[in-house]
Amino acid sequence: MVCLRCVMVVKEELNKLGYHYISVVLGEAEVIEDISAGQHEQLRTALLKSGLELMDDKKSILIQKIKNVIIELVHHSEDPLTVNFSEYLSQQLHYDYTYLANLFSEVQGTTIEKFLIAHKIERVKELLVYNELNLTEIAYRMHYSSVAHLSAQFKKVTGLTPSHFKQLKDKRRSMLDEM
Repeated sequence: MVCLRCVMVVKEELNKLGYHYISVVLGEAEVIEDISAGQHEQLRTALLKSGLELMDDKKSILIQKIKNVIIELVHHSEDPLTVNFSEYLSQQLHYDYTYLANLFSEVQGTTIEKFLIAHKIERVKELLVYNELNLTEIAYRMHYSSVAHLSAQFKKVTGLTPSHFKQLKDKRRSMLDEM
């Protein structure tokens, strides 16, 4: 589960099947009942119909937890980090960062850092399009050390500077307004 809609779908499916849950958060659901193998399969089938997958193995669950921490940090948190990201992730998941990084790379075929950067750049694009914050404010909110660092990383990932990206958006909007 990577979005709030997914959480709602899982809650709805659990209710339909008569399960009582303690919590349903991104990537994780805790139910009160002990679920038999048959009920487990019934839940798996119900979730698949909604486009969601029930994860069983511990590695997949941990990978999903890593993704959820990153998504929560990038898309839903405005609080500045007080420690570096690797330490933050280790604290959140109670695992050594080296273990998490190796597992993530092995299973996902990319590094945690690249996954984090991809999400940060997507969020920066959203913030640029909304036009509510200037680049300095965006850099601060997205935990960049400086506007120059943000701009360099943005250009490396997208091939455009943030200001050029914003100009393209503005140009496209004015073309639509002329129609």
